[in-house]
Amino acid sequence: MATPGSLKPRSLKSSRLRWLMNLYAPLLGAGIRVTHMDLEGGRVDVRLKLSWFNRNYVGTHFGGSLYAMCDPFFVLILARRLGKDYVVWDKEAAIRFRRPAVGVVRARFEIGSEQVEEIRREADLGLAVEPRFVAEVLDSEDRKVVEIDKLLYVRRKDISRERARLSRERRRQQDSPETGDESASSDGSTGSDGSKTSERGRR
Repeated sequence: MATPGSLKPRSLKSSRLRWLMNLYAPLLGAGIRVTHMDLEGGRVDVRLKLSWFNRNYVGTHFGGSLYAMCDPFFVLILARRLGKDYVVWDKEAAIRFRRPAVGVVRARFEIGSEQVEEIRREADLGLAVEPRFVAEVLDSEDRKVVEIDKLLYVRRKDISRERARLSRERRRQQDSPETGDESASSDGSTGSDGSKTSERGRR
């Protein structure tokens, strides 16, 4: 039987990993089932059925189970699609409960090729990349019951964490609006006809 230490998603085929994930205690104990896994194609489907051992005090799905069914899959997809040269971690998460969840609920996790390549390009520049993903949990009538926001952390393994952080800060500064207008106003002013008058020339 699989143990947490034996789960090495980068070296396993999606079909094998799906089988192991369905034996993984935190998912198995909550009643969570991975019904489809294609990490190379960027898609995972998950299902959760309400039963006596995972319902809460008021008879609906336990919130911790709803979060658990969404927890690892964006990281698994992105880590597989980027490859072994990149570090991929969860950084932040937020859950919003839209309506009481009963019966069978399901979620789909997808990351497109264009988004993967954009993340790869930024990481290859030596940046720490923080992509954000959103997943929805739907009930049997396709109504949204839960919304999950996930913020991930990505960098190349051959780039130190501090170096990647500093590179990202420099990139943010470069992308932020420059103070060119302020410097222009200190050196000169623009007249109503569009011409500039130097402060030095007016002295």
